[in-house]
Amino acid sequence: MFSAVLFDYFNTCTTAVVRGDGHRQTAEVLGVDPDAWLALLDRTFDDRAKGAYGSVLTGLRALCAELGARPTPARLRKAADLRVASLQQDAPPRPEAEPVLRLLRDRGVRTAVVSDCWFELPSVLPGTPLGRLFDVGVYSSQVGQAKPHPAMYRTACERLGVHPEACLYVGDGGGNELTGARRFGLTAVQLDAPDLGGHLTFHADLDWDGARITSLDQIPDLVAGRMPLPATVGAPMLAGPMLNW
Repeated sequence: MFSAVLFDYFNTCTTAVVRGDGHRQTAEVLGVDPDAWLALLDRTFDDRAKGAYGSVLTGLRALCAELGARPTPARLRKAADLRVASLQQDAPPRPEAEPVLRLLRDRGVRTAVVSDCWFELPSVLPGTPLGRLFDVGVYSSQVGQAKPHPAMYRTACERLGVHPEACLYVGDGGGNELTGARRFGLTAVQLDAPDLGGHLTFHADLDWDGARITSLDQIPDLVAGRMPLPATVGAPMLAGPMLNW
C-alpha cells in the first residue's frame, strides 16, 4: 500500500516530551536568568527551527545577547553540550520505534525522519541506533522551513525517491504537520498514544479529522494494507505548552 513512511520525531518516535532541569542548568552556565531564558526559547522557536540563528555557537551567542549576556566560548560550548544532553534525557525513544523501523527496513520500505528542530537533533540522532535505521533525515533548521511548509515533505520525498501518494506520514500533530502532510498529498495518520495529551508541543493540529493510531506497532500492518486506516475516534488532541528546545 505504501513504499515509504515519513516519521515526525518528537512525541512520535520519542515518548511524550517533558522539560527537564537541563534547560535551567544551561541558563546558569550562560549566566542568564532561567525564566528569561525559557521565555526567550519560546519566542524564538519558529526562527531557530528555520535556521535563522545560524550555527550552534553563533546561535547561542545571539540568544544570550538578547538577554544582555556575553558568555565565553567555553561556556557556549558547555551550554551546547547541555542542550544535546537535555534532548536525550527529555525525549527518549519509544521502545517500539526501533523494532518497527527494523521491520520496515527488512520489508524494503523506505523511511525518513522529518522534524522541526534546532541544531541538537541533527547533531546527535544520525549516530544513534534509532537514527541509523532511517534512510533519510530532514531537519527544519537545515531546510530553512518548518512544518507545515511543503518544502519539508518535498525534501523527504525527493531524497527517498518516492511520490507523495506512495508515502504514509505519522506524527503526533505538532506544527500543524498532519494537515500540511495531507495538503502535500501524503496519507497522514496521527499517533494518539496513551502517554500523549498535554505533552510539550507547539502549533498543534487541534482540528485534525483524519486517521489515528495508538501505537507505532500498527504501522507495518498499515503499510502492508492488512489494516485499514483507522477512523478518527475520541476527543481532539490536547494542546500543551510550547516545545522550546
